[in-house]
Amino acid sequence: MSEKSESDWLRQQERSNLAILKLMVWISLTFGRAIGRVVLYGIAAYFVLFSPRARRFSRDYLHLALNRWAEWSDGFRHVFSFASTIHDRIYLLNDRFDLFDIDIIGAEAVEESARNHPGAFLLGAHLGSFEVLRAVGRGKGGLKVAMLMYEENARKINATLEAINPAASQDIIPLGHMNSMLQARDKLDAGYVVGMLADRSLNDDATVDCEFLGKPAPFPLGPFRMAAMLRRPVFFMTGLYLGGNRYQLHFEPLADFSQTPREERDVAIHAAMQRYADRLTHFCHLAPYNWFNFFNFWQKK
Repeated sequence: MSEKSESDWLRQQERSNLAILKLMVWISLTFGRAIGRVVLYGIAAYFVLFSPRARRFSRDYLHLALNRWAEWSDGFRHVFSFASTIHDRIYLLNDRFDLFDIDIIGAEAVEESARNHPGAFLLGAHLGSFEVLRAVGRGKGGLKVAMLMYEENARKINATLEAINPAASQDIIPLGHMNSMLQARDKLDAGYVVGMLADRSLNDDATVDCEFLGKPAPFPLGPFRMAAMLRRPVFFMTGLYLGGNRYQLHFEPLADFSQTPREERDVAIHAAMQRYADRLTHFCHLAPYNWFNFFNFWQKK
């Protein structure tokens, strides 16, 4: 896939994600969660049947994650898990935590870090639901979460979030501005954890090849470089969807740049990036239908 065609596909995917979210908002708020989940089966079947390109890349990924040939049923489970997390986002944004069973693993390390130094980066992936983190933060009242994302995505998602719950869009920082890092620094200084998805890049983003699922794959340098420049600890985070109403939040330390000398920064960044790819590999094997990848991730730029 060429650089331009991949960029076009990613924009198309974001539009599709937004369209699914809007449709599910209407269905869920009109008919309720139980009826909404029934409709998900039809939506998942439609995408599996009529999106051959996405189906092919889903199968290629699942072959690596499952260590076996991926069947049609595996592709359906992959898309259904994706649709389920989008559907659940509606209720999480409306603070309906009573609908979900959320298990939290490893949060003590983040809490200890916060006691020693205000602010930390949480690097997630398109793995499970990042919204579970923000929902738990709002529910606990003590964990303040801000998200960094590309401006076009932020603008579109904000518009949808505001239609669900106006308070949900207040802590999104758009990337690509001169002051994006300053905004992130201000949030960190105020004790926020700043979340980013670190498994995708746009055309002009610098990348570093890391071993992922047994093959070298390009990962964006930007999230790790920002954490190093702002001298903050970094944690891997994922909110795995376990089926039904169950989620499992994982937090794992990746790196602490607070004491890293400038001359050692590049080595520390590359080491942290490979640890990130290693943990992503681990969770893709653990919960293979949770990584929502529907394009050729291993394609060189």
